[in-house]
Amino acid sequence: MNGNDFLELMLKSPLHGFMGNTLLITVTGRKTGRKIAVPVNYYRVMDELWVLTTRSRQWWRNVNGGAEVDLVLNGKKLKGFAEAILDRSAVAARLGDYVRSLPMSAGVLGVGMEHGVPNREDTARVAEERLFVKICLTP
Repeated sequence: MNGNDFLELMLKSPLHGFMGNTLLITVTGRKTGRKIAVPVNYYRVMDELWVLTTRSRQWWRNVNGGAEVDLVLNGKKLKGFAEAILDRSAVAARLGDYVRSLPMSAGVLGVGMEHGVPNREDTARVAEERLFVKICLTP
């Protein structure tokens, strides 16, 4: 069992509350058709979930251009429509909201904060290597 397997087990269990802002996203491989489940951190804005990931990861390529996804969020199985946000200026702008929403992420990402405001140069630098996946929950 690897780390992702353990997180998947926790997110599907009654102990999911201990996982904080982590969800399980399942995407379908565009080339293989195989289901790929990945635990990710997110922040929520109304019915949208925003996932920050690195450009070097592979799973997000399966939602580039938009795709249906399955989620496990707060122990519940949900459906959503996900799309990758690749534009670096859009990523930098959203990154400011992300670190304000999840202040502990600022240090991990190397984004300086002054009076609750993220440093613009830092967010622009991080946006070079990161992207967002926007997930709209569907009924």
